[in-house]
Amino acid sequence: MRIAVVNNFFPPRPGGSYHLAAALAERYVAAGHEVLVLTAAYPGAPAEEERDGYRVVRLPAMPMPKLGLSIDFDMAFALARPGNLGRVRRLLNEFRPDIIHQHGQFFDLSWISGWYARRHKLPVLLSIHTRLESPDPKYAALFKMLDRFLVKPIITRFHPRYVIMDELAATYCAERYGATTQDYEYIPVAVEPTRFAGQPSIDVRARHGVGDAPLIVSLGHVIPLRDRLALIEALPTILEKHPDTKVMVIGRVYYDAFAERAAALGVSDAVITTGVVPSADVPAYFAAADVVAHDLQGGGFGTASLEAMAAGRATIGTVTETNFPAVRLHNWENFVLVPPDDPNELAEAVIRLLDDPEEREIIAKRQRDLVYAHFTLEVVTRQHLDAFDRMMGRS
Repeated sequence: MRIAVVNNFFPPRPGGSYHLAAALAERYVAAGHEVLVLTAAYPGAPAEEERDGYRVVRLPAMPMPKLGLSIDFDMAFALARPGNLGRVRRLLNEFRPDIIHQHGQFFDLSWISGWYARRHKLPVLLSIHTRLESPDPKYAALFKMLDRFLVKPIITRFHPRYVIMDELAATYCAERYGATTQDYEYIPVAVEPTRFAGQPSIDVRARHGVGDAPLIVSLGHVIPLRDRLALIEALPTILEKHPDTKVMVIGRVYYDAFAERAAALGVSDAVITTGVVPSADVPAYFAAADVVAHDLQGGGFGTASLEAMAAGRATIGTVTETNFPAVRLHNWENFVLVPPDDPNELAEAVIRLLDDPEEREIIAKRQRDLVYAHFTLEVVTRQHLDAFDRMMGRS
């Protein structure tokens, strides 16, 4: 079949969902399908290229202006550039897709391709990577309004099926977009565990002067929904038991409340902020970790956390045991679960893992096995292709 993959974000831009879109496109081609990727322009990336057997077209786009707010993100919008509606129409007319796989419900390339799909009666699969939510009441209200008055009216016109990656996404789509279980494809996020099987490319501990100290790695851009505050507030208790412990925050900092809190608590010396690191270096950072703690506010369990599990590192989450459809989590057996935004419980979990290296290794191995059984690209690609077949009326 001919599959159009649409995502405003795409490599070389860093980010888990963007790399998932690229990995799935590569796997679709490997399975014998034709793929066209439509994405927004990115500095340093060519306007058009062939990679891994498929064509990538980057459309001119306008970056969102930086306003000095905590919701300032590195986003670009194709609708802001005249002519892109016609460009997308011509590209899709030439490619003649059988199905469109969109990534991100609030990206304008999803809307443009959705309008095309409605006109040409094409099936659309829409992956919900990010929920428009915020712990800040004023931003939460703004996001709800955007969903109600902008996103929902647009996407419901082309009737997509939704890729639901966890129970939070199912609830979100039901409440915000009026979707039902009949509209869902339950497919978890995928990772490529083999990239963590080799030897580290760099010595992370030497690079950052960590030495043999206990190291907690927290990877991913710092935003209000992943603010790291619980981890910082747990740190004084952790340091009482393991005084040399370091916390390494990896990713672009859009929201720096964690740094201010660390200063107020007097633990800034235990916090290392690296900024963005190349994707190729991520396995080395996980290899250096004793514990990984990233998704700590009850907002789900994302790609970075699953990659840490694939790397064989004990990884803490704040989801429920039923978070992933058809995948059962068991606390302190194949997972480590703590309540959201609970520094005391988080500190206890970290201390337990640091106190008992044998238990830590057992849980890490079980977490790695869980990834290989349910979250590999091979498994998830097959689930997407099966969904495409059903949507096209095939057996």
